[in-house]
Amino acid sequence: MLESVRNAFKVKEIRNRILFTLVALIVIRFGCQLPIPGFNRANFHMWYSQLLGSEGNTFGFFNAFTGGSFENMSIFALNITPYITSSIIIQLLTIAIPALEELQREGEEGRKMLVSITRYVTIGLSIIEATAMAIGFNSQGILEQRNDPLTIIMIILGLTAGSAMLMWIGEQIQEYGIGNGISIVLTINIISRLPGDITSLYDMFVKNNFVDGKILIAIVAAVVIIAVILLTVVLVILLNDAERRIPVQYAKKVLGRKVVGGNSSHIPLKVNTAGVIPIIFASSLMQFPIVIAQLLGRDGGTTMWGHILRALNSGNWCNPNRPVYSIGLLAYIIMVIFFAYFYTSITFNPLEVADNLKKQGGFIPGIRPGRPTSDYLTNMLNYIIFIGAVGLTIVAVIPIFFNGFFGADVSFGGTSLIIIVGVILDTIKQVESKMLVRNYKGFLS
Repeated sequence: MLESVRNAFKVKEIRNRILFTLVALIVIRFGCQLPIPGFNRANFHMWYSQLLGSEGNTFGFFNAFTGGSFENMSIFALNITPYITSSIIIQLLTIAIPALEELQREGEEGRKMLVSITRYVTIGLSIIEATAMAIGFNSQGILEQRNDPLTIIMIILGLTAGSAMLMWIGEQIQEYGIGNGISIVLTINIISRLPGDITSLYDMFVKNNFVDGKILIAIVAAVVIIAVILLTVVLVILLNDAERRIPVQYAKKVLGRKVVGGNSSHIPLKVNTAGVIPIIFASSLMQFPIVIAQLLGRDGGTTMWGHILRALNSGNWCNPNRPVYSIGLLAYIIMVIFFAYFYTSITFNPLEVADNLKKQGGFIPGIRPGRPTSDYLTNMLNYIIFIGAVGLTIVAVIPIFFNGFFGADVSFGGTSLIIIVGVILDTIKQVESKMLVRNYKGFLS
């Protein structure tokens, strides 16, 4: 990896892209510290501290997604969560609305139109979430001037503009930088919270036991923490690199006086075809009702709605004192598997691949071209997606189990590590791909 980075900086175009990405990330981190006017900081921090005691895991994870922007109540407090939610909505609607499905099939022009629609939906969701935050904080006395319309409007506009700016920065990274812009923004936010979380783990399980004289327990705790993190990272790397290669044979054809074809190749089907998307989508949907309910001051209490909210909170999962709320973990697993199948279905079309193979004179050994090839790829893909989704679930659940069973109060977990490792690997592969294209001399050389 280090060798790839060193080689990349030797190429001017790639070096400029990397530097552009780094500058964009610096701007993002600066914006995460820039407070939005109109808030009473003392009251807000008191409210946030109380919130961590009841819904800490959910809001800790939400705060990690925003890179600490929510805790600082900066202009980026909403961050890119509205964009993630709008992406989920648009992709789900492509199945229900024929017009959107047709746009998806129109190639580059249709994709641009869907991106534009996603932007508008993002702005709409940002306005809704910003309005909920402003009204909710106003009702709880967290604003400097209570019931002041200008203050509320200023906060709504500031939060919406911050979310729109982050979306724009992500698109600029996609265009002029390296990697998937939105994923990189999300990753740098999560990474910024890791030092504090690791310090919390150290203080809770290692330092406190050393102070109490439980040296052996402290050593075992440190070993277990390191082992869980390393195991999670290794599993994520294996999931990202694993693939099933479907052999393809090309028939010989006579063109003029030459015989061409007859070579063999393969179709790489990644085990984790959807990448980190199922985890991001599932986590966002699970958090959204809790965040909105808390901002509006409607935690539900002991009502059915309150129990549902607590079941959606990952901090209550795998907790031996609250076993009934672990049903939320089951819903989370189902959503991860669903989004794994759903996202793969809209990014990989077996029928289109089979038609292209048939036009190029290719076939899978033992499988007839056309519809049988499409059915074979569909069955194989369903089998592979299930393995990838189960792998993702295992990686995500391991830290959740330790958090719930041992009370490790940290904002990162399997979800965060999956996103970080997946995005870093994807970015490195894009750098290597650009270097390969740059250094390829062609068959005439």
